[in-house]
This record gives sequence, structure tokens and C-alpha cells, in this order.
Amino acid sequence: MSYETIIYEKKDHVGWITLNRPEVLNAQNNQMRKELIEVLEMIRDDDDVRAIVLMGAGDKAFSAGADISEFPSLYPTDQLKKRAIKVHYELIREIPKPVIAMVNGFALGGGCEITLASDIVIASENSQFGQPEVRVGIIPGGGGTQVLPRLVGEKKAKELIFTGRIISAQEALQIGLVNQVVPKEKLRETVDGVLKMILAKSPVILKIAKMAVNKSLETTLSTGLAYEKDLFAICFGTEDQKEAARAFLEKRDPVYKGR
Repeated sequence: MSYETIIYEKKDHVGWITLNRPEVLNAQNNQMRKELIEVLEMIRDDDDVRAIVLMGAGDKAFSAGADISEFPSLYPTDQLKKRAIKVHYELIREIPKPVIAMVNGFALGGGCEITLASDIVIASENSQFGQPEVRVGIIPGGGGTQVLPRLVGEKKAKELIFTGRIISAQEALQIGLVNQVVPKEKLRETVDGVLKMILAKSPVILKIAKMAVNKSLETTLSTGLAYEKDLFAICFGTEDQKEAARAFLEKRDPVYKGR
């Protein structure tokens, strides 16, 4: 299937999604948002895809955020109509498969929010992150005001959002915004290494693990612990759990079926 603003490739149980508008630093316009939703929903229902990688085309940007050229024609009613619709940020966060953001260059505004929604973020040394929406008269609208404080703390999140300051990959690493920072030439190699470890695990158990961790950020500790106990119990009803236990005892690699 071909798209206008993204490239999708499935290879070795991994769905590779490339934001493909390098001439405008992979800015997200309405067409890109629609295509991201479409491909994410397709991947969600494809059991052959066990992990997802998001990346940007070109050498300058992962995504510099929203396409500001569309802003003059937008009004409050347009945005409020979208409240009941799952947007791509929500789908990335909720999709029951590990999502890695492979960041090279700018990840600003909506681009930064894609990384916030992803499960793991691996960035090249030349990457830069930020929520500079205040510079164009808006606030973050893809989870920035909600997810960023949970990752880096209230004070740092307010600083970044209020000032619109853009930070380096190293500072992003220090405040917990990314998992790893590597030389640009090592970026793909590093992502492949993480994928190798993920793909060696049971997809159904990873799905349950992602559900549990996501819940921890949405509820009280006591409710989260009760939810964890329920999911822990569910693991023992899967074929993959039995296979993992047998493989461990027999000192061999497990063969998972995703059930």
C-alpha cells in the first residue's frame, strides 16, 4: 500500500513507518495524520507485526511538528470535533506492541509528542527536542502537557513548555526524555539491537506488560497494583508462558506462538 506522506515497510516482524515530508522537515499535515492513523490501525490488527519503528526521512528532522501553513484556516470548532476521535499520538501509546522512535535531527512540537507517545526513544547525538508551540500562539495538543510532566517532572515540563526552549539530545537523556543517545552512524545498529531483544520475547506477554505500565500513569498506586495482579494472573493462561517456563527448565530458546 502506498501513501503520500509516509512510507510503510514490514520486514522480519517489524513495521517501519517513515514520516516522509523531508522538504518541510517532516511536518505533520492533515494528510500525514490521516495516513498515520490508517497504518497504525492496520499494524494493530496484523499479528505478523510484533514491533514498530517510527523514523523521519532525510538528515535534518524526525518531525519538526505540525505544518503551520494549515494554522490560519483552523478554528476552535475544527479542533473540538476531533476530541472523540483517536489521534495518532493515542494510537502509538495504546497499540499493544512495542513502539520505538528512532530520532535523527529535530523532534519538535508534534514530533516531540510522537516520541512521548512511543515506548522507547533512541536518538542520534545531533537530535534536538522541544515543545515550542507557544512561539506560534498555541499549547501542545498531542499529549505534551500531560505526558511530558509524567516523564520529566512538573517543573521541567513547565519550563520547556513556557519558554519553548529546544534542548539537545544529551539534555533530553539527562531529564529522562530519551532512552539512549548514540552517534548518528550507530543509530540504526542500536535500534536493530533493541529490536532483536524485543523480538526474542513473547508478543502476548509484551502486550500485557505495556498495558500494565501504561495503567501505572493513569491511576492510583493501589488501583494500579490490583490491575497488575490481574494481568500477572492472566499471563499463566497463555501458551507462551508455559513455553517460556519449559524452555527455561530445559535450557533452550523458547518458540513463541503469541498466544
